[in-house]
Amino acid sequence: MNRKTKNTFALVGVFFLLLLLGGLYILIFQRGTLIKDRNKLESLKSNHYNTDQLNLQYYDLQKKAAKLDFVLAQRKFNIPQNLSSISFFNFINKVSANFSSNTQINVEFSDQKKDKEFHYYEYKLTGNGDFNDLFKLIYAIEQSKELKKIKTVALSNYISSQKDGTSIFLVSFTILADVYFSDNNRFSTTEFVENNLNPEPVYDIFYPLIRTQVPPNSDNLLDVQGAKLLALIPEGAFIADIKGNTYLLWEGQQVYLGYLTKIDYDHNTVSFILNKGGIIEKVDLSLEKEAAYKKKP
Repeated sequence: MNRKTKNTFALVGVFFLLLLLGGLYILIFQRGTLIKDRNKLESLKSNHYNTDQLNLQYYDLQKKAAKLDFVLAQRKFNIPQNLSSISFFNFINKVSANFSSNTQINVEFSDQKKDKEFHYYEYKLTGNGDFNDLFKLIYAIEQSKELKKIKTVALSNYISSQKDGTSIFLVSFTILADVYFSDNNRFSTTEFVENNLNPEPVYDIFYPLIRTQVPPNSDNLLDVQGAKLLALIPEGAFIADIKGNTYLLWEGQQVYLGYLTKIDYDHNTVSFILNKGGIIEKVDLSLEKEAAYKKKP
């Protein structure tokens, strides 16, 4: 065997030795890495989706979400997610924006509590104001889209004296209200739409039926008390008050504490309806000559 052949066999032997060592290294030292990479590749293959399929799934999920949102929106109340404690102050400011200047409201944050799977903030509202403003406040809290509940209410009458000597009959109140919220968005909608919070006016149950004070005659209207009917003309009736001031009035015109309700040309009389502090009184005035004629035997 010549030298060239020996060298060829030697190279072939080295080649097979390197193959053996490489195979042993891969099977022994890199086995764990290969298994890990193979599992990762299989996972990537199993989660591989076509772009068109992903878009179809996305649109389908959008439709389902819109249906669920519509169902939630039809509910009278929703429970928001992670509500800020400041939001109730903003709610009260918005509701009371058009209240009378006689109405004053103070809002105080009391505590945060939990009711089963929900949380709620507790607030204390105190103040005084017009009865209908208070009714609107209670109605707005109870009927708000985001769930709010009044726990207790304490009411009492309150009389405010004005500079002109008149009195305003108000209501003093103390209200404890709870505002609910949740840790998740399962009970709220993506777009918030508030309920109608404007109720019709109601009768003021705290307004006294009979009052010891009557408003002053600040508009210089005819005071029927002690007045005299001077004449009847097609345009109305001439009437003089106790001070000698004359007025030309017609049916339906306002007088002090009431209205002229009827002009009777056949019997030469005029009739008034007066509200004297809650006491309704009808007053008739006759012409001087008619009154004198009726007094003759």
